[in-house]
Amino acid sequence: MPLTSADLVALLDIEPAGVDRFVGRSPDMGWARVYGGQVIAQALVAAQRTVPGRSPHSLHAYFLLGGDPAEPILFEVERVRDGRSFSTRRVTASQRGEPIFVLAVSFQIAEGGPEHQASAPEAPPPEQIVDPEAALAAMPESARKRLQTLFDRVRPIEFRPTSMRRYAPLRAGETRAAEQSVWIRIGGRLPDDPMIHTAALAYLSDMTLLDTALVAHGHAIFDGSHQVASLDHALWLHRPRRADEWLLYAQDSPSACGARALTRGMLFSRDGVLVASVAQEGLVRPIRTAPIA
Repeated sequence: MPLTSADLVALLDIEPAGVDRFVGRSPDMGWARVYGGQVIAQALVAAQRTVPGRSPHSLHAYFLLGGDPAEPILFEVERVRDGRSFSTRRVTASQRGEPIFVLAVSFQIAEGGPEHQASAPEAPPPEQIVDPEAALAAMPESARKRLQTLFDRVRPIEFRPTSMRRYAPLRAGETRAAEQSVWIRIGGRLPDDPMIHTAALAYLSDMTLLDTALVAHGHAIFDGSHQVASLDHALWLHRPRRADEWLLYAQDSPSACGARALTRGMLFSRDGVLVASVAQEGLVRPIRTAPIA
C-alpha cells in the first residue's frame, strides 16, 4: 500500500542500536532499491539525535551502493567536532557489513546576520494546475500504467509540474531548455516538530531532480529510456519550513556528459521565501548501453 504521512513519521523514527548507532527500516514500495531520499532523511535523523540544541544547515552525501529494501540499514554516527557555533557529524549507512551511503552534515546555533535571496520564478499556484494523477485518463495506456505505478510508489510525496509540455516528445531538430519547476510537498499533515519537517524536506528533495537532465532530450525518468541513479546529493537549509505545505521546486541541469548529469534546485515557499537549495549529480545512461562494472 502507498505510504501515508504517518507512515513517513514512523519511517523517520529510527531505532537506537547502541552508542551513536541506529537502525532504519524500509517500506515495501515495490522498488528494487531503497529510495535515496529515505536514506538521506534517516541518516540526517541519526545525526540530529547526537546534536541537541542546534539545527542542520547543510549536508553532503554520496550513494555508494543501491540499498536493499528487505534489509535493515545500520546508521553509525561519528562526532567529528563540536565547536562554539558549529557541530559536524559523519554518518555511514551499512547493510550486511558493507557501506552503502555516507553523509556529512553541519549544525549551527541560531544566529542573526545580513539577509538576501534569489527570487522565485513565476509559476501558477498549485490549485490551478491539473493534478497529474487526474490527467492519467488522457494519456496512452503504456504511459498511464507507468505513471500510476510511479505515483503509487512516491507517496506520501505529492508533486504537480507547472507545465505538462515538459513531457511532450521532441520533434526532429527541436530542443528544450534543461529546466522545470514542480510544486511538491508531503501529502497529509505532519507533526509540528521542526526536526521532522527538516528530515521530510530532505526526503522529498531527491524526488524529480535528476529528471530535469532528461528534459532537454525529450525524455523522462518514467519512460524507461535511461538508467538513472543518484550519485551524490547536497542540501543547504536556509530558513524554517514545513514540508507538508506546497513548495515550488525550481530546477535546472547545467551539464550532462560522460553518462552523468548535474542538476540543481531551489525550494521556495508559496510566499516566495527561499527555504533550501539542492545540488545533485546522477548517473544518466541510455538503456541500450551495457552496464559497466
